[in-house]
Amino acid sequence: MSQNSKTIGIILIVVGIIVFAGCAAISVFSTAGAEQGTTSGAILGIVLSLFVALVPIGGGIFLLMRSRSEATQQADSTRLRKILDVIKTRGQVDISDLVFELNTTTDQVRSDLYRMVGMGVFSGYVNWDKGVIYSQEASQLRDRTTCPNCGGQLELGGKGVITCPYCGTDIFL
Repeated sequence: MSQNSKTIGIILIVVGIIVFAGCAAISVFSTAGAEQGTTSGAILGIVLSLFVALVPIGGGIFLLMRSRSEATQQADSTRLRKILDVIKTRGQVDISDLVFELNTTTDQVRSDLYRMVGMGVFSGYVNWDKGVIYSQEASQLRDRTTCPNCGGQLELGGKGVITCPYCGTDIFL
């Protein structure tokens, strides 16, 4: 959809420019051809031409801006989908591998993981010290009271997140 918006936006801008140039030219030539042609008539025609052309130009600019926003959202969705696919197919992934595969940063991967937990599409746990993400079914994690990494007692860390105070592992439900 973003490619269509971009194309239509460019077409509208070009049409607006052509409309402005055509209307302004007609105004100038019709005023110059009159017996008592005045420059004020030509200026009025040019100003009116500008107002007529602003509609398609404004619509074109709006569509170009919208296509950029859609492209950014599409890239985010694609990155989240790729992270989820990699984690679910491998079961255990080093964060550094994800950073390399996605050409992103560790902070971005961390943020994306928390977003996926918030959306309810990822369950598993992460050992931030070791830099490893583990995929696990939520039903296996819900009744857990000890850390799958070190065996320590778990504490609630936030909505959908349980944190081990001993090793720093975050368990996502």
